Amino acid sequence: MPFEFKRLEIPNVILIKPRVFEDERGFFMETYKKSDFEKTGIKGEFVQDNHSRSRYGVLRGLHFQREPYAQAKIVRAIRGVIYDVAVDLRRDSPTFGKWVSVILSEHNKYQLYIPRGFAHGFLVLSDVAEVVYKADNVYAPSYEGGILWNDPEIGIDWPIDDPIVSEKDRKWPTLREAIEKGWTF
Repeated sequence: MPFEFKRLEIPNVILIKPRVFEDERGFFMETYKKSDFEKTGIKGEFVQDNHSRSRYGVLRGLHFQREPYAQAKIVRAIRGVIYDVAVDLRRDSPTFGKWVSVILSEHNKYQLYIPRGFAHGFLVLSDVAEVVYKADNVYAPSYEGGILWNDPEIGIDWPIDDPIVSEKDRKWPTLREAIEKGWTF
């Protein structure tokens, strides 16, 4: 199998380590193979790919989409290094409100599978980072949701104290406020 799949502390979030073939010409790797992913429990049809470019210190997140446009994602950094985070928003989950993080980079070539029912965000740790991700549902702006990146009840340990955060991301509700809005899964 061209991938190693590792379930993280929140078992539904899966770190994907591709098999990389390198020689003097460069490298080759598969980034997605439906049959292999399905054997690990990553099911569904991915219908949209997105690509962002950000500079050092930029924090994007914590984002999700509400039903019926919730999205599962497969995230990877094709340039640079990011600290990638997933927060469990599934109210019936034993890990509700908990978070996991991984380093994704152009060097380790890891990917992170984040299922529906999670908020996602990342922080750029290199001069520049380009992030590409697959989504299993289309972007639907009117169903956009988010959680405040520095919500003290969630307590994400971001590796930079004063990140660059958009005005929109600074205005997301805390998890407690999101629950009151009915924004959890």
